[in-house]
Amino acid sequence: MEIIRAKTAGFCFGVDRAVKLTYDLLAQGRKVAALGPLIHNAQVVADLEAKGAVTCPDIDAVPDGYEVIIRSHGVPRAVYDKISTRRLEYHDATCPFVAKIHKIAMEADKIGALLLVAGDADHPEVQGIVGHTTGPVKVFANLEELQNLLPALLQQESIYVVAQTTFRVESWENCKVFLKKECTKAKIFDTICNATWARQQEAEDLSQKCDRMVVIGGHHSSNTQKLLQVAARHTKAINVETADELDPAWLAGAARVGVTAGASTPSSIIEEVLNSMSEEIRDDMSFEEMLNASEAKPLYAGKIVKAKVISVSPTECTVGIDGSKHTGIVPLREMSHDPNAKMEDLVKEGDDLDLVVVKTNDQEGVDTLSRVRFEAQKGMKDVSEAAENGTVMEGDVMEANKGGVVVNVKGVRVFVPRSQATMRRDEDYTKLVGQHVQLVITECAGRKIVGSINKVTAEANKAKREEFWANVEVGKQYKGVVKSLTSYGAFVDVGGVDGLCHISELSWNNIKHPSEVVKVGDEIEVYVKSYDPENQKVSLGYKKEEDNPWVKLENEVPVGTEFTAPVVSITKFGAFVRIMPGIDGLVHISEISNERVNKVSDVLKVGDEVRVKLTAVDFDRKRISLSMKACLDENGEDAE
Repeated sequence: MEIIRAKTAGFCFGVDRAVKLTYDLLAQGRKVAALGPLIHNAQVVADLEAKGAVTCPDIDAVPDGYEVIIRSHGVPRAVYDKISTRRLEYHDATCPFVAKIHKIAMEADKIGALLLVAGDADHPEVQGIVGHTTGPVKVFANLEELQNLLPALLQQESIYVVAQTTFRVESWENCKVFLKKECTKAKIFDTICNATWARQQEAEDLSQKCDRMVVIGGHHSSNTQKLLQVAARHTKAINVETADELDPAWLAGAARVGVTAGASTPSSIIEEVLNSMSEEIRDDMSFEEMLNASEAKPLYAGKIVKAKVISVSPTECTVGIDGSKHTGIVPLREMSHDPNAKMEDLVKEGDDLDLVVVKTNDQEGVDTLSRVRFEAQKGMKDVSEAAENGTVMEGDVMEANKGGVVVNVKGVRVFVPRSQATMRRDEDYTKLVGQHVQLVITECAGRKIVGSINKVTAEANKAKREEFWANVEVGKQYKGVVKSLTSYGAFVDVGGVDGLCHISELSWNNIKHPSEVVKVGDEIEVYVKSYDPENQKVSLGYKKEEDNPWVKLENEVPVGTEFTAPVVSITKFGAFVRIMPGIDGLVHISEISNERVNKVSDVLKVGDEVRVKLTAVDFDRKRISLSMKACLDENGEDAE
């Protein structure tokens, strides 16, 4: 008999989180009380209670001094109010998928929409959902019940439709088709969790290939019973809570048996059932069959193996595969994604490695193996869970192409579209290559894994913006990054907020374009000149007062100073001479020479270096008077 275990069997993310949270609190010596059985698994609940946890039907039953655990099913809003009234400390382990439905229910409440729920009205999850709206609610368990509600639905102005996270997928799809056709006012939300979809689909596929299906899980577990219903459509199926309930006679004559488990079933119970089934097989074996079974199983592509490093060369390492007479090689490209990595820096003789078989060669007994593929398989579980619960992950940007960038997240290649790579369309997303980034997984379907960097950036910027507006004041200095340039100024990110530094605020000199002073990506120090919280606008200054050429002139060049400077422009009434960058003084035509000058251009031209004397400064009007004549003696020669 061949036993095939479903890949997705066992704890889903929400249940796993609730159970780990409770065990961790108990390990810390805390007193905890769960509102109802933590999960629909009697064995886990019994173990928790043996460790000191208590199960209470409601808040009133929680003993003083105990911390409340809100299980993954979630609870109505009224429960939170009671917890607050009693001033109890609580830990909210509500599944993120359930919490999402709570938000939808509250939105329906705000606009007075009917909340239509597909699910079991007596299930705690559904009761929790219903408890998040004070408006009208209808619950239906199947298509027939939904059809009976149609006359009442047609009287509603607005309808929000959700499904219990463990609702049967096929039934939900049929209900959606009916609603889209008969009730166009209904706004439908797909709220069956990814884990439920995957488990039911796998149970559907597996049951069509097997003579029997064993569904492990609580007899009162909604998602377990849905799996049983799905499997029973195609083959003989049975539900067991523990290995003790498995009747060997029921497996008699089956060549292939599929095994799956509900989201509340711990891995330990799954293993017990599988071991029990294996023992039944072993009892029917002859001595020769058992001897053959004890020998090393053949290798095949995709198999995970343990191996020990025998030797290391620059291009590959040789390993001995545990439980096999075969020798394997791991090429450098299969050891690391880093193109600059050196094999001798990655492993040494005697190291134990977890690897995946890439290719077998039975004749020579040499197999090709990969560590990067093992890490990818291991990381795939984390990536898949992150897609379900929205966890922020980290990775390194490996490459860029026309469509976006590829990020290595725990060995998994995640594609980030260019629209999701940067916050602005005009930003060069290719500059992300080589950077360590944070991202969320937005899609995880087979090999199609898509992420978003700017969703994380947007959340971070939101927090920065809130902090900025809470503390901003005129004159406050910030380190900012130049994000874009226009003809009239530069936009600078000063902490999630883009402020405008006008072109006139970039330099004391007259400039034609901001690019003469700054470029995109520059980190510069700016200060707040003014701000408008209502319209979210900030005006920034960049040029420093200490660099003001008029201040330098006043401090460094007193009236009466003589110096040599270039002529920068000619007019009918005189010549302008550049005293210092940003400041020009006028030599009036009458101050050019001791002799009468009829035309300035007859005496001076642009670029001439002339000796002048500072005779007067009007700082208010920004006017400077210079004299060449004052530097000449009576004979018209330079006085020096």
